[in-house]
Amino acid sequence: MYTECRQMPEVEFPAFSRTAPSPRSQNMNRWSNQLMLAVAGGTVVCLIGLACAGQAAAQGPVAAARTQTAGEAFKNVTTSTLKGLTVSDFLGSMGVMSAALGYDCADCHIAAGTDKVNWEFDTPKKRTARRMVEMVAVINRTNFGGAQMVTCWTCHHGRFLPSTTIALDTLYGTPNDERNDIVVPGEGQPPATQILDKYIEALGGAQRLAGLRSYIATGTSLGYEGLGGGGSFQIFAKAPDQRTTLIAFKEHPERGDSTRTYNGSSGWIKSPRGLFPIYELTGSELDGARLDAQLSFPGQIKQVLGNWRAGALDSIGDKEVQVVQGSGPRGLLATLYFDKESGLLVRLVRYSASPIGRVPTQIDYSDYRDVGGIKFPFKYTFTWLDGKDSFQLTDVKVNVPIDAATFGKP
Repeated sequence: MYTECRQMPEVEFPAFSRTAPSPRSQNMNRWSNQLMLAVAGGTVVCLIGLACAGQAAAQGPVAAARTQTAGEAFKNVTTSTLKGLTVSDFLGSMGVMSAALGYDCADCHIAAGTDKVNWEFDTPKKRTARRMVEMVAVINRTNFGGAQMVTCWTCHHGRFLPSTTIALDTLYGTPNDERNDIVVPGEGQPPATQILDKYIEALGGAQRLAGLRSYIATGTSLGYEGLGGGGSFQIFAKAPDQRTTLIAFKEHPERGDSTRTYNGSSGWIKSPRGLFPIYELTGSELDGARLDAQLSFPGQIKQVLGNWRAGALDSIGDKEVQVVQGSGPRGLLATLYFDKESGLLVRLVRYSASPIGRVPTQIDYSDYRDVGGIKFPFKYTFTWLDGKDSFQLTDVKVNVPIDAATFGKP
């Protein structure tokens, strides 16, 4: 299923001979059985590094402590730009690198995904990657005052070898519709707070939302393009900021269950094929888990982020959407797209900071239904750097008791 990294002479990047992009769709299929492991109900966490590291023994039995850096947790992280990151943020950066080059873990880490993996073994690709990471850091520091203007994705765009010549079919084809990370204020648009107020009203109103203290949602994993899926899916949420999601495969226990919890201050992931069997969230990943839990109770949406601003009108599918963006700690950004007509949330894109490019997570919401006077989305579609999955809810019970242990360490 996995191939060893092809050995190449250690030469500067432009001399590499491979010109075709990696088959990204095949890479995604490789990890399709693990798409559900990182789902958080309201969002997903970028766990490319975790999904790739199914056999962690070769790395050594090092626990992912809150204060531990990547340079301490892993044997061969020597790049100054990355070794000081938390373990969580380091793994997110690996996801950025993987997606930017159209790679999966096995392209750089020999036998990744098998019991013969050797994570710390150096390869020409890994040495080149270190030089590229430092090069990007120097470019941003010396030319843009340290602002992150150049990343892996800027040049690679899913290719191992960046394209250097304009493709004429692309030039005269569909215009590039990639959205900017930072929302620019849109002329003639209402203030962000007005759009958020409309959303609150569309869900049932501030008074009803203030009365929502907990809920349990149940449903099914649908997978992606016929892959994965088939598991039961549950969300447990308690105001103002506790959330647990559970994916179980009762008919196929060999696939293992996965759990993600956030108790208001700390969070964990339990995954049957993760780098750490029980993994404590740290850094930007912990900030994302906190935001997920807080947005489970949308009546408080205006308080969970700051610096709200409204962008220009946009469109998603056949819907015209109003765009609002807010900021959080450690470079966290969240961009929300609201149906202009109904006011309901159509999409959330959350960005976590990384020294080699932001880590995006996207959640699409649809099939809103009334539950006790409050509208809940009954379908979620999650997209992140190396996977996609959908969940269809069948039932939501509100203001039900939930044992405090549900939100503790799995």
